Order: sequence, then structure tokens, then C-alpha cells
Amino acid sequence: MEPRVVVEPQGRDGGRRVRVGAQILGIAYGSRDLLEFLRRAGLEDIDQLDLASTDLIDWQGGGPAVWD
Repeated sequence: MEPRVVVEPQGRDGGRRVRVGAQILGIAYGSRDLLEFLRRAGLEDIDQLDLASTDLIDWQGGGPAVWD
């Protein structure tokens, strides 16, 4: 089973912290950033991932459409 990815609510600058457990992968400002963090973390087949329906991501403060 893949580790659960947490995308936190937006900060004041519009970015959303992305983490796996206690490890922070970075601050994403859009889905492109998020996918790059996941790719760097070694998650397989990330390009075919449906961000809205995957159980891999715990969206906090809004789903993949919530970006400034």
C-alpha cells in the first residue's frame, strides 16, 4: 500500500503544504506542483492518477480544484 499523502489547506500565499507522514514534500501552488512532488517521492504511475478520486490523497481544506 502506498503512503497517504496529505494536502493541507491553503496558506496566506495560496500555497498548500504537501506531506507524507511527518515528511514535508513542499508547498504546492497548483496540481502541477503536487504531481511533481509525488513523482520525486517515487510514487508510480503518477501521470495517470485522478487527483479528485484517488484514496492516496487526503485533501484538507478543499479538493484539487482549490488553488488561488
